[in-house]
Parts: sequence; structure tokens; C-alpha cells
Amino acid sequence: MQPSSFSSFSAKNFCRRIHYHRNQIQPIERPCDVFINHRGSDTKRTISGLLYDHLLRLGLNPFLDSKNMKPGDRLFDKINTAIRHCEVGVAVFSPHYCESYFCLHELALLMESRKKVVPIFYDVKPSQLQVRDDGTCSNKDLQRFKWALEEAKYTVGITFDSLHGDWSEFLTTTTDAVIKNLIEEDH
Repeated sequence: MQPSSFSSFSAKNFCRRIHYHRNQIQPIERPCDVFINHRGSDTKRTISGLLYDHLLRLGLNPFLDSKNMKPGDRLFDKINTAIRHCEVGVAVFSPHYCESYFCLHELALLMESRKKVVPIFYDVKPSQLQVRDDGTCSNKDLQRFKWALEEAKYTVGITFDSLHGDWSEFLTTTTDAVIKNLIEEDH
């Protein structure tokens, strides 16, 4: 095997073990392993969608709203439940991320639930991310959002430049980080 920070052999074995264990339980709706928090208009058809598909192929159960929700689902009920039951969160920060109440709500809930969060800075620097008061949020929500964003900005993450970055390397690096965090949460 080629040396790396985390071997793909270990990742595959871990994913097989999770898949086997979860299939033994047979729940009606299996809780997600990884919640992908993202700005849909910025990342759904690129980085978030690719990450979802990659994690799914490894036998994990990721949550991406456009893939896991169907017409008639109550938005906050489904998303809040997925966040509370996930093992790890991935926050995909993009240029317009902070303009979305839903993105900030999900991030705040991930942080308040003390989930491990892997930040991805997609075409944006952490210093560029700021919660702005546009008059649509309560003061309480603004404080929650600002706190959660600061927590995420000061968490070691992954940066990716969509114009110059290596997509394959990004998927491998991100998947390795997610699986390492899942293993830590499993112990």
C-alpha cells in the first residue's frame, strides 16, 4: 500500500463495517452519518453533490437536502432531525453562504449539538465569511449564527479553489477527513 495520512484500505474497511452494522439493525429510516451543510445555489451541482455521491459509494449514509428530501417533507423537521442524529457535519462555505438563513441555522445547530464539523472553504477565505444583519433575523438568531460561524472559521478545514483545484484530490482528502472523524466518534 502507498503511504498516506490515512490509507484507503482503512477507509474501505471502516465503511464496510458501518454498512454491515447498519444493515443488521434494519431501521425504517437510517440516521445519516454525514450531514452536508451547503448553499445549494453555489455548490449543489458541484462540490456538495460530488461529495454526497462519493460518500454514498463508500457505503456511508450522507444527507444532502436535494437527495434526501421529497415533496411534502417538513423542511425544519427533516433537516433538524438529520443534524441531531448525524455523526459528523461538513460545512461547505462558499461566496454566498452567509446570505442564507437556512445555511446559518444548520451550522448553528451542528455547533450547538457539539458535532464534529469539517469546514470546506470553497472559493472563499474564512476571513471573508461574515453574518450581516439584513433585518430579517432576530437578535437571538444573529448571535447564534455569528457564534457558530466563528467556531467554524477557527476549526481546521480544507480549502478548495474550483478553477485551479484538483477535484479528485479534494474528494480523497475530504473523504479521509470525514472518515477519520467518524472513526473518532465511533470510539
